[in-house]
Amino acid sequence: MQPEFWHKKWASNQIGFHLPQVNPYLQRHWPELAIPARVRVLVPLCGKSLDLLWLAGQGHQVLGIELSQTAVEDFFSEQQLAPEVSDAGAFKVYRAGAIELWCGDFFALTARDVADCAALYDRAALIALPPPMRERYGAHLQQILPAELRGLLITLDYDQAQLPGPPFAVEDNEVQRSWGCFWRLHMLQEQDVLGESWKFLRAGVTRLVERVYRISPR
Repeated sequence: MQPEFWHKKWASNQIGFHLPQVNPYLQRHWPELAIPARVRVLVPLCGKSLDLLWLAGQGHQVLGIELSQTAVEDFFSEQQLAPEVSDAGAFKVYRAGAIELWCGDFFALTARDVADCAALYDRAALIALPPPMRERYGAHLQQILPAELRGLLITLDYDQAQLPGPPFAVEDNEVQRSWGCFWRLHMLQEQDVLGESWKFLRAGVTRLVERVYRISPR
């Protein structure tokens, strides 16, 4: 999957993956993590998610990484924020208050860039990637983030043969294998949401499971 795929999605406004409200799993489970305010939270492949605002509203410093400049600029425009813009290595950085969005390739992110990130929130990054890129994504996170990390991971699971991604199906055993060797994972919630998704129903998908994992140090 090449960057151009996502650039075209944003350019043509084909962004069904964007939620027009804060993710309810985030609201329900983040407080359980007891992550102190002011802790910096990394949000990979963040798009223009309203979750960024919610996290900032909890007192966190928020670092979102997004490939699409359209998504980044739309976020600040829609929230009526005027960001300061600068450069940081391979990224263009947009900053307004507690929120920084870095526009560029996630895999160019270094440990130095995220040295002060002690929390992670992944709602739409892992499931946006095909299997080979998911392996690379997980490995990169483990290389650049601290072992003391806390956060939330939200996945989607269904029969991939019934509908091609994205979003891609990610089974529990893959999550445990790829992430569980570095961080402790605890499934907080598992829910079949097929009835809420016309796209998947229309395609003949028979099961659509969302899972929410707590990430904590081993």
